[in-house]
Amino acid sequence: MDLFSPDPAWAKARIAELTERLNAANHAYYVMDAPSMSDYEFDTLLAELAELEREFPDYVSPHSPTQRVGGAPIRNFVTVLHARPMLSLGNTYTKADLAEFDARIRRLTEEPYTYVCELKYDGVSISLHYENGALVRAVTRGDGRQGDDVTANIRTIASIPLKLKGSDYPSSFEIRGEIIMPHKVFHALNAKRKEAGEPPFANPRNAASGSLKLLDPRQTAERRLDCFLYFLLADEYEADTHLHSLEKAAEWGFKTGSYYRECADIDAVMAFIDEWDKKRLDLPFDIDGVVLKVNQKRLWPVLGETVKSPRWAIAYKFKAQQVKTRLLDIGYQVGRTGAVTPVAHLEPVALAGTVVKRASLYNADNIEKMDFRKGDTVLVEKGGEIIPKIVGIDLSRREPDGEAYRFADACPECGTKLLRKEGEAGYYCPNDDHCPPQIKGRLEHFISRRAMDINTMGESKIEVLYEQGLLGTIADFYDLDYRTLYGVEGGEHAADGNRRVVTLRDRSVRNILAGIEASKQKPFEVVLYALGIRFVGEVTAKSLARHFGDIDALMAASKEDLLQVEDVGEIIAQSVLDYFAKPEHRALIARLKAAGLQFATAYTNERPEGVLTGTVWTVSGVFSRSRDEMKALIEANGGKVGSGLSRNTTFLLAGDNMGPEKRKKALALGIEMIDEAAFFEKIRQAD
Repeated sequence: MDLFSPDPAWAKARIAELTERLNAANHAYYVMDAPSMSDYEFDTLLAELAELEREFPDYVSPHSPTQRVGGAPIRNFVTVLHARPMLSLGNTYTKADLAEFDARIRRLTEEPYTYVCELKYDGVSISLHYENGALVRAVTRGDGRQGDDVTANIRTIASIPLKLKGSDYPSSFEIRGEIIMPHKVFHALNAKRKEAGEPPFANPRNAASGSLKLLDPRQTAERRLDCFLYFLLADEYEADTHLHSLEKAAEWGFKTGSYYRECADIDAVMAFIDEWDKKRLDLPFDIDGVVLKVNQKRLWPVLGETVKSPRWAIAYKFKAQQVKTRLLDIGYQVGRTGAVTPVAHLEPVALAGTVVKRASLYNADNIEKMDFRKGDTVLVEKGGEIIPKIVGIDLSRREPDGEAYRFADACPECGTKLLRKEGEAGYYCPNDDHCPPQIKGRLEHFISRRAMDINTMGESKIEVLYEQGLLGTIADFYDLDYRTLYGVEGGEHAADGNRRVVTLRDRSVRNILAGIEASKQKPFEVVLYALGIRFVGEVTAKSLARHFGDIDALMAASKEDLLQVEDVGEIIAQSVLDYFAKPEHRALIARLKAAGLQFATAYTNERPEGVLTGTVWTVSGVFSRSRDEMKALIEANGGKVGSGLSRNTTFLLAGDNMGPEKRKKALALGIEMIDEAAFFEKIRQAD
């Protein structure tokens, strides 16, 4: 035996001991909210365990805390049928409906019953399957009949036990709950995304959903998701009440929370709702209502269920929070395309856990429609989204001599006269090459993830370099060098919203230059999109790049030539012509060419023949894979991806959280909508 290595028998026992101690510490910290050891002690023991497991891999337990994240990214999620459908709950927004719900139950049974009231967590539904006390599979709700196997991602969530406590749990069972993202994690994530030039998530629910559908579990682990479990399904174990099943689940190690309560009657239910309608803002996560369930499980079969929802449970949804405050003024923001957005400056007011000082007013038509006057008392709402909106005016408080607002006629940043093109809702500043926010907006767009993906730069560093005169056009990125950047100092926005002084040192400079150098390998269609030509999005940029082949042919194209390209109409064609008509833009292209960017493609417009040949698709919503992957699958099977819904669209591929306006337009145009499962079934027809 090696005198410098641990004895195998001792190592096996020590690995088992450390695994048990660290899992217990994880449970105490993440489930019970009662830490049992310091972070330092936990990290030290975890490092010891990892070292022993590396030396004795045969003794590694699948339930070890080191095994929560492991393995390579997966290619896609496997669709799994639910053993029992995951029904949705009926929703109500009024207490009168709850009283009617209670009256209906009394008509259906004469037996005594109570209710269990639970918070309605605003997250992503999940189904966890355990065999002999070990987590074996985790499946999303999907369409209720089938969902995606996201086990690898779920294993990264510390509050979900990999191995259960005790021994009286069923040998095989399912437990359902909600994956959530705490507020603290959400705000930190959005700050990081903003720094990287990526769009922020609208709310914690969307962030949790997107995190679960990442193909790399290591990325999901970084999102620090949480989970509450609230519904046990087991054939060989049947608690007499729902409350009892929640208590047993907690004993086995599940995080059921401390927010549920047994209520003797509907009056007690109403009191619970009133209590949490006031206290919900103090929670570290989002809820959007209260769920009430008949506690006595023997009554569930008697009460029955509809095709979509059980009749023994219902969800009460809280109304969107509204407050009144005073309109102080209307200001204007200028975006990278020159679009001018009016913004209401409000007397600070607390709303949904934050202090609201501003609200978007969208466009000039909305200002005219709302008929705002200086000093108006306005009604502000924040219904589940990050950006507050004004939904009304308290006319009873309006000052009789209040002056009506008129939309600005000049750019608030550069003073150029604003324009409004026929058929467009908004005004824009035409001074695109010399208006500061437009310049910075184009720089930010150029480095963004979907464009050149220079993620070592970030919005705040662009602000610093712009202020120092080192960045004025996108070509200036490729003139930056170590000597120019090292020691640059300026104000940078921190994640807490404050401004601090930052000095670029060796590591930051090298990372920035490496990101810029890597961007030179981006294909022509990405570079074309990154230029930021008005109305030229990713799909249009791809069509233009593939049709003309290189930038010279595109710059030489006439309007008639451009109109021959799929997805290009009169407005886009004119925008492309206007862009390349400017000498400064042609000079910019020449500089980018000299820097080594890709301005030609070997790709042809010939599409592979496949089961989708001859069809045009629009993709909307959230899927088990990224939208880019879904679009690539369409093209790989012979289909074409359109930039939006039109009469030429054959199918709308509808994912989760698709907006109602998109659905409404598809119905109006007679476009067939299919979900993800039907899409994959259509592709499988080719096999």
